[in-house]
Amino acid sequence: MATPTLKVDIFHSLRNLQFVDRDSVKPNGYNPNHVLKQNMELLKQSILSNGFCFPIVIRPDFTIIDGFHRWCVAGEEPIRTMTGGKIPVVIVEHADKIDDVAGTIAFNRARGEHLLDPMENIVQSLLKEGYQVNEITKKLGMSKEELYRLSNVSREEFLRIMAKDNRYNEAQKI
Repeated sequence: MATPTLKVDIFHSLRNLQFVDRDSVKPNGYNPNHVLKQNMELLKQSILSNGFCFPIVIRPDFTIIDGFHRWCVAGEEPIRTMTGGKIPVVIVEHADKIDDVAGTIAFNRARGEHLLDPMENIVQSLLKEGYQVNEITKKLGMSKEELYRLSNVSREEFLRIMAKDNRYNEAQKI
């Protein structure tokens, strides 16, 4: 049986692995993942024992999509000196902000624990920016119920938001 041809080069990011100054990379303002202090120490020890096994994923403007905690420990001694202040990165360019946010959440969802307040802020921000409920639920891997709970709006307001998602032509409005 023939292997299907990939339409997208899923190795593109890895082929463009770069080593950049850690201080030129910046955190995003929406990461909902929380890691305990002892787990940060474990991450630091892992890097010291195993090296950097995973690059930090960044946008073209050098904002972190995934790898915030690796970026943090890379700034601590002795790692900072051992790396000469450099970190491994891959640059991922998304067409839209929601894809950056979705990337962060997708990378982190199975790791650590998402804090309620940052997740609420993300959902509310995306709704305020005009993203459709169906797009947010699909990109962030959430149910509409979960999105509703995180939106902190009334049931009626959420139904209005969902209704705006449904585009009707004149014939459908009758």
